[in-house]
Amino acid sequence: MPGLIIGVGLRPSTSTESVRLAIREVLSERMDGRLTGLATLDRRAREPVLRAIAVEFGVPLHGYSAAELATVAVGEPSSRTAAAVGAASVAEAAALLAADGGRLVIARRVSQGVVVAVAEHGCDVR
Repeated sequence: MPGLIIGVGLRPSTSTESVRLAIREVLSERMDGRLTGLATLDRRAREPVLRAIAVEFGVPLHGYSAAELATVAVGEPSSRTAAAVGAASVAEAAALLAADGGRLVIARRVSQGVVVAVAEHGCDVR
């Protein structure tokens, strides 16, 4: 069963329930995988909402700087995201970085006001 990383982009005021629902929704599409981590912008990784969600799902939360995220090529870079955080992608880029050589299996989408994307590890990660 492949390991899945969900990249998450959100505003600081986003509710825990909105993040939970967005993650559950995207996971429901990948029943063949197992969630192995969440990934986001480093300053969002310090948000209590994402920390609580990572604990709830029992997975690590990976945070990356805007400079690290900016090194990842994505299919549809966002000029709005680039202006706001300094990188043209958060969810997709963070998921790909945390998947460490994996591939994007669900492109960026907005659900519950939360941006999510899913990358798959090349092998099952424990």
